[in-house]
Amino acid sequence: MYYLTEATEIIDVISQLAKAKTLWLDTEIAHWYTSSPKLSLIQVLAEPTDTTGATAYILDVLNKPDLAKYFINQIMVNAHITKVFHNASFDIKYLGGQIAKNVICTLQLARKISRRHLQTSNLKLKTLAVELCHFSNVDIEEQSSDWGKRPLSQKQLQYAVMDTVYLAAVHRRLLEISNPHAVDDIFLPNNDLNQPTKEMENPSLSVTKVRVAFECPRLFYLNHQFGDKAIFLPQNTAIGIGNPFHQLADKFVNLAIVEPELRNLFKPAASQINIDEITSAIQQKFYQLEFFPYLQIAIQKDGNQAQALLQVWQGLQGLIKRFTELLLLNRKYCNADTVISNSFLLTERSIEHYFTLPDGTQQKVRGEFDCLVFNFELNRLCVVEFKTYQPVDPSAQLAQVALYSYMLHQKKKVPVNSAVYCVLPEFKEYHYSWEDLENTVHQLIPHKLLQMQQWLAWESPNPNPPPRTTQPHLCEVCSQQQKCQMFFGEVISPQPSLKRKEELIKIDSSTNDLKDTPKPNSQSSPNADKIGEGLINTLQSFGVGVDYMGAAVGPSFIRVKLKPHLGVKVNALLRLSNDLQVQLGLADKPLITPQAGYVSIDLPRPDRQVASFGDYIQLQKLPATAPIKIAIGVNLEGELIEADLSDPNTCHFLVGGTTGSGKSEFLRSLLLSLLYRYPPQNLKIALVDPKRVTFPEFERMAWLYSPVVKDSDRATELMEELVIEMESRYQQFEKASCADLTTYNQRSQKPLPRIACIFDEYADFMAEKEVRKALEQSIKRLGAMARAAGIHLIIATQRPEAGVVTPIIRSNLPGRVALRTASEADSKIVLGGTETSAAYLLGKGDLLYQLGPQLHRLQSLFAKTIQIPSI
Repeated sequence: MYYLTEATEIIDVISQLAKAKTLWLDTEIAHWYTSSPKLSLIQVLAEPTDTTGATAYILDVLNKPDLAKYFINQIMVNAHITKVFHNASFDIKYLGGQIAKNVICTLQLARKISRRHLQTSNLKLKTLAVELCHFSNVDIEEQSSDWGKRPLSQKQLQYAVMDTVYLAAVHRRLLEISNPHAVDDIFLPNNDLNQPTKEMENPSLSVTKVRVAFECPRLFYLNHQFGDKAIFLPQNTAIGIGNPFHQLADKFVNLAIVEPELRNLFKPAASQINIDEITSAIQQKFYQLEFFPYLQIAIQKDGNQAQALLQVWQGLQGLIKRFTELLLLNRKYCNADTVISNSFLLTERSIEHYFTLPDGTQQKVRGEFDCLVFNFELNRLCVVEFKTYQPVDPSAQLAQVALYSYMLHQKKKVPVNSAVYCVLPEFKEYHYSWEDLENTVHQLIPHKLLQMQQWLAWESPNPNPPPRTTQPHLCEVCSQQQKCQMFFGEVISPQPSLKRKEELIKIDSSTNDLKDTPKPNSQSSPNADKIGEGLINTLQSFGVGVDYMGAAVGPSFIRVKLKPHLGVKVNALLRLSNDLQVQLGLADKPLITPQAGYVSIDLPRPDRQVASFGDYIQLQKLPATAPIKIAIGVNLEGELIEADLSDPNTCHFLVGGTTGSGKSEFLRSLLLSLLYRYPPQNLKIALVDPKRVTFPEFERMAWLYSPVVKDSDRATELMEELVIEMESRYQQFEKASCADLTTYNQRSQKPLPRIACIFDEYADFMAEKEVRKALEQSIKRLGAMARAAGIHLIIATQRPEAGVVTPIIRSNLPGRVALRTASEADSKIVLGGTETSAAYLLGKGDLLYQLGPQLHRLQSLFAKTIQIPSI
């Protein structure tokens, strides 16, 4: 063995190990049983044929965090290297956590095979080494050693190094049982440790394009390929003022640094300076020396610029006030002569960085930030981005400024905070600390960059174009809306059911989730025309003239289509929701929605009906190459609407619905729709059920990926397993020269099953900080990358609050289903933008399905009894 304690030796070895293909790793932790555990040793085996540990390395990193960090940066985040641990979730806590790439966990491999099949006493490493690989004289006494003491005994070192030997042997044996063709590929000697790795470089991208990709993948594609304008401007936003504002903001910073009169304003002590007075003085001086001359020259060239530049001045006043507040804050730590030059850092604003993507390629990102300031109270740099409008998607602005923060950190090697200053129509600041971004957005960026490369590889008219935006309200303010529709066309179209039911089965009042639904008085359908006539008369009594354009009868509501008379505003109808409920004697408010050419008014049916599962889903046995579809619900025409999980627009889902909304029944019918059509060899189901009441009938089905998860620790493990499975599949695809699961299954004699993870009550796991962090990271990675690997997430919650369903998670769950929500705010979280309609649904399966920019109101299927198909 090689036991290394000197920093230079350890660094040299790590640099050599960074060229390996596969490493078998273990750690020893000092004081692991206390609240302050420390990483003590990192054990590394690069030659799996070594059965004695003679070639293994023991890196002593106790109280040497810089060496541990160097190991993480060189080894753990390197996607080229396969890192094998036994209990990976434990070890990588100390070796990079969620930033670790290409990690294999032999404990999870053993769990998948099952202890019953392995016929071992348990799944501990040393048990597997003895009972599976027939090692003898395995030492278990040193397991309780004090790894915080030095020097270490020879027995301790031998114990530590043999763990990597056992690990390599166990790993090989597990693969021989579960995946024999992978053995030769993985267990090749690392003879090329001295050979440099070859990394491909993708075409350069700008920071602005990354922001656009967060907002809308299709607009990003059009902008990159054709140079189309790519900005979402809210209505009534002034056009053409961005460049003048940025030019004048630069002039202000330069003037502040060189102008003695401005420095003199800070001569008094900070406690003696009046913020309003000094702000006014600075604004006047800047107006006199810079803005007014700029205004005069601009008006001489084009007199029409005067109004726009007045708006620019309004924005500059807000910016100057904010900068004055920063200067006054810093005055407590600096003298008057240096406070301005120490606060505004005149550095090169153009910046670029090479990101290593999950597939091992390099992506160059370049950009130019607006301003860099220093806050002495926080002792922190802050990169600032100026906006002359209020962004329609703050999360995309966060992604943009977070990129600058990360790139500056890589350049300056210090933490960098981020801020967006929106100066019009009133000044607003969005601030993000380095700590806010380090473990969230920064880790997501390489996955987003890889997604962007995959989108750019698409060519029309091939299938699977870049997905639509997950925020339909952006389409309303998109300058490329028409071109987008023409270029991409309609990719998703609802698949009608084989038969239309003239009469839907009545709701059974004995069922749990629907027990309060009134029974019908008769079997006949309501007279929609008569109801429409009554609605028109009621509206006329309020002085609102409309024309009747027909009606449709759904299971839970009647949709009346009306066209307002000329001069009648849609808002006049929207304001009458409460009045119509009273006048028409409705149990719930009508849902009033503007449509193309008419206004729809959805009136709740007094004889509510249900869409029976058995009338729409029939037993089938589809092949592994078939698209995987889930049942969403029945539309007004009685047609079943489904979503294709293999489509990038609907590959993962966010489902929100409060108590009584029918969320549990929706998830159960969705799950049954999968079981009825896809056999266990082609589909595996992972279920998370913390309340233990949603999936009890499914606990013994053959489709289970693992036992139903009911606690937070196991939920975290499950998500980590799925990430490992995803990475393993991508390695198999690479070897088979395939881009996705469908192609792989078409070529392979042993097709891989798709995996659907249905995660109920996601919010229940958000109370514990560590669990929350781990789940968020896994969901982000899976949401960004797992579709092509055939792994799909359906995340459901009763409480779709902003603190639970973060913007980054929402951006990676493109499919949206909203049952009735507890509030308008929750509706906005699920559906995006300003869409509040989900708060006024009827409950019990009444839902809104977001399909591109359109919302479809459906009734979910109801399975009165759960019958698992026989295999």
